Amino acid sequence: MENLLQKFINLINTINENIGKVASWLTGILVVLVCGRVLGRMIFDSEPVWLPELEWHLFAMIFLLAAGYTLKHDKHVRVDLFYAKFSEKDKALVNLVGALLFLVPWCCLIIYVSYDYALGSFKILEGSPNPNGLPFRFIVKFAITIGASLLLLQALAMVANSVLTLKYKTAKEN
Repeated sequence: MENLLQKFINLINTINENIGKVASWLTGILVVLVCGRVLGRMIFDSEPVWLPELEWHLFAMIFLLAAGYTLKHDKHVRVDLFYAKFSEKDKALVNLVGALLFLVPWCCLIIYVSYDYALGSFKILEGSPNPNGLPFRFIVKFAITIGASLLLLQALAMVANSVLTLKYKTAKEN
């Protein structure tokens, strides 16, 4: 059982690590787009409608797709009054209870609601309401579902890691 849990943890960690690397490339692309838009506005005193839309689409994709990566590296927002001084077992217990009571149900709710939201957008091939705006707005809406799914998988890996830590004192990989 321990070996199976460890394989599951490693698989999810690998998936979110790779998605996080993709998100980091999207961040670089976003920086180039913003700089290009600023320079274009300074030089030509105008900008295409689709460019700011592309920027917020990329920002949303980065934020949503990197949520699991952020949890994997324990870089998410945490009220850390006591947690930093806890033992590994106490941290594992907090992570286990927090994930099972809050994170997993929240991710499931987001996946459930966002899927219908994105599917409705796909069915009508929703695009920007602005003339010359971006088509296929459903892509960024499906990113909500995908991002919540990646976060859910990482939460389940965190639960498995917490169980291993509580049972065997230390898990093999964080």
